[in-house]
Amino acid sequence: MQGDDCVAENAEWSAERPTRIRWVVFSLAFITSGVLYLHRYIFSFIKPVLAKEWNLDNQQLGQIDTAFALCYSAFQFPLAILADTLGVHLILSLLYVIWLGGLCLICIAPSQPWMWLAMSTLGTGQSAVYACLNKIGRQWYPLSIRTTLQGAVGILAGRLGALSSSVIFTSLLLGVLQLPWRTSVWILILMGIIPMLLFMIVFRNTPQVHRGVNAAERDLIEGRAESPHRTPDLKATNSLVAATPGDEEPSEPQLVQKPSVQPTFRQTMKSMSPRSLANLMFLSLQSTLSNIADNIYSNWIPLFLSQVHHLEFKQMGIYSAMPLLGGALAGLVGGGLNDFLIARTGNRHFARISVAVTGKGMAGVLLLAALNDWDRPHAFCTWLFFVKFFGDWSLSTTWGVVSDIGGRATASVFAFNNSVASLGLIIAPNLFGYLSENHSWKAVFITVAITYFLCALSWFAVDSRIPVLREDSDK
Repeated sequence: MQGDDCVAENAEWSAERPTRIRWVVFSLAFITSGVLYLHRYIFSFIKPVLAKEWNLDNQQLGQIDTAFALCYSAFQFPLAILADTLGVHLILSLLYVIWLGGLCLICIAPSQPWMWLAMSTLGTGQSAVYACLNKIGRQWYPLSIRTTLQGAVGILAGRLGALSSSVIFTSLLLGVLQLPWRTSVWILILMGIIPMLLFMIVFRNTPQVHRGVNAAERDLIEGRAESPHRTPDLKATNSLVAATPGDEEPSEPQLVQKPSVQPTFRQTMKSMSPRSLANLMFLSLQSTLSNIADNIYSNWIPLFLSQVHHLEFKQMGIYSAMPLLGGALAGLVGGGLNDFLIARTGNRHFARISVAVTGKGMAGVLLLAALNDWDRPHAFCTWLFFVKFFGDWSLSTTWGVVSDIGGRATASVFAFNNSVASLGLIIAPNLFGYLSENHSWKAVFITVAITYFLCALSWFAVDSRIPVLREDSDK
């Protein structure tokens, strides 16, 4: 009778309708990513004002960008290790507070040294955010759609946030309403407080500890359910009935998952083979090259449009938004294409490489073609829409590969990759500032095209089948 009760209980459990907290968590991650880029792009739009207000040249403006990049790089890895050990909820909440504090400092900065401090604080606050969001993806998204959702969070949401910075901050607040730029930044700070509070209140580190998640949703997230309306697992229920105290290997209910023990940094390093370390470094190399290319959109397009084409805030915001819209669409297309090819071919490695190499290669070709419309800013930025589209659809692949190889150390692996890749954020502002100031803006864009080609080539050395930790085998 006790066995029959177990069967009945398991059948009733299996028919339970999954709750939908995973989509609430996805929404929080999506909004966090969007707000992060809404705030990160602010400085690129106030560069023309600061150049006049503080009498700064392009190299000096690039050095302020470097303040952000240095702290973004330095704090990302250690904070991500803390996210792996102490949990995303605590660390991401702390990061929210620091990055909003950095924006407040931007508003009150009276001189270039103070702006250095403000951008350093902002860089610290945003440093490990995407490592945390990647960890959320691994814990909360089913594997079958994980790359698509990660692409939506990391690329679509981020680019929509950047696009909103162009349209809302620049075209609307600065251009149409003609508000002082500091007043406009305060408005965006207020827009960031609400998602911060929602995250702190609603989010929990895993489905297993969230009170709103039922067993059926946990089962779905962990990949043991094909659909929301499941039938009892007869094999599991029969093993429950057949099990006796004398069995040598007593059956366990399959729905109980042992909590994942997060490895320390020392354990992670000890568990890495030379092959897995080399694989991680090649992944970081392509991310570094990608960051160098992407820096032209995040830090320089508004200044380029101001200095070369003499556009005002209204037009500058709209034209700057065009490539960002391409990047936003790439977040959905790239992630979906990864998951489609994986499902269609059954070869995750082939799918990752195909999407990444095609995207970066096409971006380089299209950027060189765009130079034919150099003198027409509308046409040139239309070309950049397609450049950014192809350049960004491989970013979902990067997120996917980190999840593939990261295992229990996903946040740390993501942060290590991003920390090394942040060298690109240090190199690019100084390089682009020097080229634009001492050579030409065309030289800047040709350099970006070459970087796209190098990034495409580097992807051939990345293998998503090599886990960072020897004992991990996330398939």
